[in-house]
Amino acid sequence: MPTPSESASTPRPASPGVGRSAILVAAGIFLSRLAGLARETVFAHYFGGSDAADVFRAAVRIPNFLQNLFGEGVLSASFIPVYARLRAMGKDEEACNVADAIATLLALITSALVLIGVLATPYIIDAIAPGFHGAKRELTIRLVRIFFPGAGLLVMSAWCLGILNSHRKFFLSYAAPIAWNAVMIATMMGFGRSRSEDSLAVITAWGSVAGSAMQLGVQLPTTLRLVRRLRVELGLKLASVREVLRSFVPVLVSRGVVQLSAYIDSMIATLLPVTGAVAHLGYAQVLYTLPVSLFGMSVSAAELPAMSGALGSESEVAGQLRARLGNGIRQIAFLVVPSAVAFLALGDVVSAAIYQSGRFHHSDAIYVWGVLAGSAVGLLASSLGRLYSSTYYALRDTRTPLRFAIVRVALTTGLGLFFALRLPQMIGIDRSWGVAGLTASAGIAGWVEFLLLRWKLHQRIGAVQPVTGLLAKLWLSAILSAVGAWGIKIAFGHHGPRLVAVAVLIPYGVFYFAITSLLKVPEAQKMLGRLWRPAG
Repeated sequence: MPTPSESASTPRPASPGVGRSAILVAAGIFLSRLAGLARETVFAHYFGGSDAADVFRAAVRIPNFLQNLFGEGVLSASFIPVYARLRAMGKDEEACNVADAIATLLALITSALVLIGVLATPYIIDAIAPGFHGAKRELTIRLVRIFFPGAGLLVMSAWCLGILNSHRKFFLSYAAPIAWNAVMIATMMGFGRSRSEDSLAVITAWGSVAGSAMQLGVQLPTTLRLVRRLRVELGLKLASVREVLRSFVPVLVSRGVVQLSAYIDSMIATLLPVTGAVAHLGYAQVLYTLPVSLFGMSVSAAELPAMSGALGSESEVAGQLRARLGNGIRQIAFLVVPSAVAFLALGDVVSAAIYQSGRFHHSDAIYVWGVLAGSAVGLLASSLGRLYSSTYYALRDTRTPLRFAIVRVALTTGLGLFFALRLPQMIGIDRSWGVAGLTASAGIAGWVEFLLLRWKLHQRIGAVQPVTGLLAKLWLSAILSAVGAWGIKIAFGHHGPRLVAVAVLIPYGVFYFAITSLLKVPEAQKMLGRLWRPAG
């Protein structure tokens, strides 16, 4: 057995392939997203496309800015690479000191920002939701002030996620949001029948705060065991802590820029002359972020600690990154391409299956379909962009993604204003469909950002093996599968939305796997091989 001094200085062997890790991430995300879809189904049942739904969607975005700004994305880019590298080098004690310092700094900063946010809420509302007035504005202010403390708890939950991921405890970190969703569902179902929509919105906001505490609570015991102890210390004298902070600032700005893009979309939606524009944008976002999170995030999150722990000469590290990047691109594309085609061709089936109930009608499902169709434009780019950004972060380069994120936001703003407010008038369609223009314009901007990330990274580590042939096969397979599924939809269209979804979406998936297997796509053959492999 090694002595403590040996264990603190002996490098660990390089990590193996991350296939199992990606599966654990995907499983955790899948279960939490299922819980999220259940939450959204209940939300749609009680709120539909009402003013209260608009208010709730707009209000929850504002404190979520704090969570997203200081949470998972920033910590993944700045903290995990340093912490994972220290552990790969066997410097466990220093890694624990870094964890203590980052937890202390996050607690101090987020506490101050929560207080400022609660006090400054009326001014924030004027900037974020200029289309809300009167009682709608007052309810938004009330909800935002409730949401802010919960966002602070979710920031600390993201610190737990950083520790858990670095120790390869992927499932717990990504399944933890199930607790938050469960509390939200219980709150709406417990009070939904006896309360008005406005009153229910307030109670559900308090349920969100309680759920945030639950999400932190399920992760904290395991996290504390991994770091062995948690001390309140700034640790600014440690070089590793200063390295995290140097990366933290540009990543913080980068995440802020990206989040600003989402807020701009929401702000523009408040200017559209239709009740429920913000709500329907939110319903669609839940659906189109599902494949990005489930497939793009699962691979990217599993790869980041492994990439960050890569050891060797510069050329050896570059070779390892190219191999991991190429493998990740193929995995993501294989599952995201059919998702994009499904949103474009079968989005009404998807949205009706999840949401159509109570105050959410078939006309609402068609509206959400239009927004989903717009999102299909940039779905693959957004998913691959996460993987490329993770590669930059593994190289301790946080400034390059920042520069390209600024380009993306500038394009999103300019194109969003045109696509949402001007284009519908120019082509003579109802202005309410401008929401679909928001997601389409964001997709175009996402492709520009992805191509810039790809171009600069290939200059640095060398070009990854092209996947043009693979993409052609995937798009062809998905389109042919959608044609078959569309025929089934016509035949079963008179049945209930959930029966139609089962009858249409399951064959769509079967068609896709069958066609990609016939075209000898390796990812399809590997997946089918696992399914048909004899037990034991």
